[in-house]
Amino acid sequence: MRENLACVTSRIMAFTDSGAPADMCTERKEMKSKHWRNRIGLLLKKSTSQSILHLKKNISYRPTADDVQQWAQSLDKLLSHKHGKTVFRIFLKSEFCEENIEFWFACEDFRNITSHKELASKAAGMHEEFIKDEAPKEINLDFHTKNDIIQNLLEPTATSFLAAQRKVYSLMENNSYPRFIESDLYKELCVVAKGESKHIKS
Repeated sequence: MRENLACVTSRIMAFTDSGAPADMCTERKEMKSKHWRNRIGLLLKKSTSQSILHLKKNISYRPTADDVQQWAQSLDKLLSHKHGKTVFRIFLKSEFCEENIEFWFACEDFRNITSHKELASKAAGMHEEFIKDEAPKEINLDFHTKNDIIQNLLEPTATSFLAAQRKVYSLMENNSYPRFIESDLYKELCVVAKGESKHIKS
């Protein structure tokens, strides 16, 4: 499996086209490659550096081949899995659009808050981080959705960001998610997960 990891790492490093011009596009590809190599290498290291006996006892610790294949069924399947969330987040960061998944996670946390004081504080923070014009992680929302959120800031409820969350989910489902499923990152994970499953069963 260490050989498989070395192969995965080398192929991720080779993701950047060495023959492309040294322009901004090339620099971004190089950043993607480096980011994937570091983050995915860590994830796979956690999955494969232990003994086979230990892996058998802790089979749920890392994604199985079935888990990874299910991620291709729907965005909901992907986000419902611990490692699926991590990998998708890494992918979005490589595309410089991680604000969508971070906002979605923030909304999930927001909906579970029961204290009104905490709701108000969290709502204000989310507005500052994601909603207001030129926010550090501003997401793409229409005027009416933004305005509804602003109107509810003084008396927020658990559903204050629900419409915005649904719009961001739809955006990821129709744009980022299909690209993730077709990406080298996902394909490499499928190969490694299948290899691990065969190795553990043998």
